[in-house]
Amino acid sequence: MGERRYSVVEAGSGAALELRERSGTAGPNVLEISQLYRNQGVFTYDPGFGATASCSSTITYIDGEQGILHYRGYPIEQLAEQSTFIEVAYLLLYGELPNPDELAEFDLAIRTHTMLNESFLRFFNGFHHDAHPMAMVSGVVACMSAFYHDSMNIQNARHRDIFAHRIIAKIPTIAAAAYKHSLGQPFVYPKNKLDYCSNLLHMFFSVPPAPYEIDPVAAQALDLLFILHADHEQNCSTSTVRFAGSSGTNPYSAISAGISALWGPAHGGANEAVINMLEEIGDRSRIRDYVDRAKDRNDPFRLMGFGHRVYKNYDPRAAIIRRMCHRLLEKLGASQDGPLFELALELEQIALKDEYFIEKNLYPNVDFYSGIIYRALGIPKSMFTVMFAIARTVGWVAHWREMVRDPESRIGRPRQLYIGPAQRDYVPVDRR
Repeated sequence: MGERRYSVVEAGSGAALELRERSGTAGPNVLEISQLYRNQGVFTYDPGFGATASCSSTITYIDGEQGILHYRGYPIEQLAEQSTFIEVAYLLLYGELPNPDELAEFDLAIRTHTMLNESFLRFFNGFHHDAHPMAMVSGVVACMSAFYHDSMNIQNARHRDIFAHRIIAKIPTIAAAAYKHSLGQPFVYPKNKLDYCSNLLHMFFSVPPAPYEIDPVAAQALDLLFILHADHEQNCSTSTVRFAGSSGTNPYSAISAGISALWGPAHGGANEAVINMLEEIGDRSRIRDYVDRAKDRNDPFRLMGFGHRVYKNYDPRAAIIRRMCHRLLEKLGASQDGPLFELALELEQIALKDEYFIEKNLYPNVDFYSGIIYRALGIPKSMFTVMFAIARTVGWVAHWREMVRDPESRIGRPRQLYIGPAQRDYVPVDRR
C-alpha cells in the first residue's frame, strides 16, 4: 500500500487543491477526491460509477484486461481445481485458507445451521404458486431479522460470525423451499450428514415416496459453479449490500437488498437469457443469421453471454465452466441439453473467429455456460438466479463484514448533477 501527493487541480476561481494518489497491492491507483467539494465546490460526475472506487477492499481482485480473477490473492483457476465451495467460503470470510481443524469446525457450523424455523415454512404458503422464486427468497431472507434479533449487533464480532454461518447455511434451504412451493410438493428437510451441494440437491429433488440418490458429478458441478460465482468485487448487488449496510441496518435486510439487485436481467438473470437465446436460435443452421443480426446496429438483438462490463479478455470462469459442461454431459449421456450444448459450442467458435467480436473483445462469459449446467442438473430457468444468489451470498457477507469494520466506511450518499427546472413560483390551480 502506498500514498503520495499526486497533482494540483485548479477550479475556475483559481483556487487549487492538492489531491492524493493512493495505491493498492494490484490494479490502478486512485485519487482521493473527498475534499473536492469542500475546497472547490464541485462534484465529480461518473454515471454507473465505472471509474470510481467506492471503498478499499482485501477480498477480490479483477484485471479485466488480462482476464484475471483472484479471491484473497488466490487465482480462481487454482481454487476451482483444488478447493471446495465451503473452503472458499471460509477464505472469503476470514482472509486465509483454513487448516484442517478450522475447516472441519466451519463445515460443521454450516451443516448444523441449515434448519428453518417452522414459521418460515408457513411464510411460503402466503405466496401464490406462480410467484417468482427470487421474490420469495428475497422476502423470506428479509424476514429472518424478525427471528434472530438477539444476535444482530453489527458491532459484535461474535454476532457477525453467527449471522454469517446462519445465512450461508440457510439460504439453500430457503431456495429449496421456494422451489418446492412452486411445484406444490412438500418441503424437504436438510440432512446434516450431507455436504453443502449434495444437501441442496437432496432438498430440491427428493420426494417422500421414493428414494433419491445424489449423483456425485452433479454435486461437483454445482460446487464448481458456486466457487466461480462466490464473489466478483464491487458489482451491482455487492455494492447494494454495502450501500444498504452502510446505514447500519440489520444484515439480513442488507442481503435481501442484494438479492433484489441480483434479480435484474442485466446482472444475475443473464444465464437465463442465454438459454432463451439458444432456444430461439434452435438449430445450427441458423447461427450465422443470428451472428449477423448481433452485428447489425439497427437490430436490437444481442448475443447473450458474450462480453462483460469488466472483462475485456476471455472470462477466466468461462473456460473452467466449459470443461465442466463437457464432463457433466458425458456423464449424463444423451440428454435434452446435449444439442443445446453443441449449439453453444458452435456459436462460441463462430463468434471467436469473427473480426467484429474480436475487435470489440466480445468473448464468452460465465453466464454463457452456467445455464446449460443448471439445465442439465434439472434446475428450471426460474431458479437460475436463485442458484446465483446462493453462491453470491458468501461474497455479500464477506463484503458486509469488511464494510462494518472499515474505519473509513460512511453511510452511502452519492451526489448528482441537477438538470431540472430552476426555481419557479407556485401558481394556484385556477390560474394554470
